[in-house]
Amino acid sequence: MPLNTKVVTKAVFPVAGLGTRFLPATKASPKEMLNVVDKPLIQYAVEEAIAAGITEMIFVTGRSKRAIEDHFDKAYELEAELEAKNKQALLEIVRSVKPSHVDCVYVRQPEALGLGHAVLCAEKLVRDEPFAIILADDLLDGQPPVLKQMLSVFDAQNGSVIAVEKIDPAKSSSYGVVAGTEVAEGIYRLNGIVEKPQPQDAPSNLAVVGRYVLSSDIFNHIRNLKPGAGGEIQLTDAIASLLKVEPVFAYEYDGVRYDCGSKLGYLKASVEFALRHPEVKDDFAAYLKGRSLL
Repeated sequence: MPLNTKVVTKAVFPVAGLGTRFLPATKASPKEMLNVVDKPLIQYAVEEAIAAGITEMIFVTGRSKRAIEDHFDKAYELEAELEAKNKQALLEIVRSVKPSHVDCVYVRQPEALGLGHAVLCAEKLVRDEPFAIILADDLLDGQPPVLKQMLSVFDAQNGSVIAVEKIDPAKSSSYGVVAGTEVAEGIYRLNGIVEKPQPQDAPSNLAVVGRYVLSSDIFNHIRNLKPGAGGEIQLTDAIASLLKVEPVFAYEYDGVRYDCGSKLGYLKASVEFALRHPEVKDDFAAYLKGRSLL
């Protein structure tokens, strides 16, 4: 059956990583729960999925990730207290974290064996449907939201889609890098993808970022992999195998990426989102101007 006859309703969030680059903040709290202004990274990711029409959120968790489950659970005591004190605005904020039409499901990744392995842990929940993957570390700011853009490409091209952006070739060893032929503006049919190549070996300057819309056939390709870069089961390697048997497209999305897996990217996101936050934007802009930073 053609992929685009199936509506994408499921998104997988691999959230089992240890977040070592943010220690000691992530010693007892998941990196995905780091706040950008007043919302954790994982909520930005879920809101992007909801805006794209996703209704089932599948979280692949690990040890010490309970805070993520609690965040999307109903907070009876908090809601009762806010209601009793007639704090309706705050009550709406709490209730909006997980809209009633959205389901959250959790599955445990028993060992940190790589992104490909984390995705494979969701197979029984995804079944035979095309699905999205969102890495909360990559906070993507686009209008329309980037995943919604990608689902339009998925429908138009009838093939799996991965988000890419142009990078400095000298930084290729930090990314998966793609090779392909441009079939429409910003859309490339892939003929290759390499995980963390050295600059001289990189096939292009288009690097994969943390958004994917994939055929469920990806699971078979993951299952047949041997450990790749870093001794892990790499999703990139599975995509390289998948594109040999069915179309896979790279999409140069319209938006800005904040790499919130790094301290600098996280700080940039915090500043940019604070400057548009209705409660603090004016005072924060005045503060930065006073510091001669604007």
